Amino acid sequence: QVQLVESGGGLVQAGGSLRLSCAASGRTFSSYAMGWFRQAPGKEREFVAAISWSGGSTYYADSVKGRFTISRDNAKNTVYLQMNSLKPEDTAVYYCAALSYYCSGYGCYDVKLVDYWGKGTLVTVSS
Repeated sequence: QVQLVESGGGLVQAGGSLRLSCAASGRTFSSYAMGWFRQAPGKEREFVAAISWSGGSTYYADSVKGRFTISRDNAKNTVYLQMNSLKPEDTAVYYCAALSYYCSGYGCYDVKLVDYWGKGTLVTVSS
């Protein structure tokens, strides 16, 4: 079992920044690739970003590329999502995910293939 707890969400104006954190406990954190997904009201959960086990490789959805940065600290069992230049369309509940695989390609990340989920943290971007 892996327990994931997100933090750092909140209300921010368009153009602003937020940093999300996800603290992991349980089984070996470094044995999982990690990801962030989000779900806006009335929409399906969608992939945002992923990072490999060592942190050496990252992959982003086109909608956030160049604005968001995923990183991890295996010594602290924590993964981060730095979000800059936020837009109202980034408003969503953001979920941390532990994955048994890492890949970089369109359609690579399916919500059904996530091993563990956090409970989410709400990000609201006002215009």
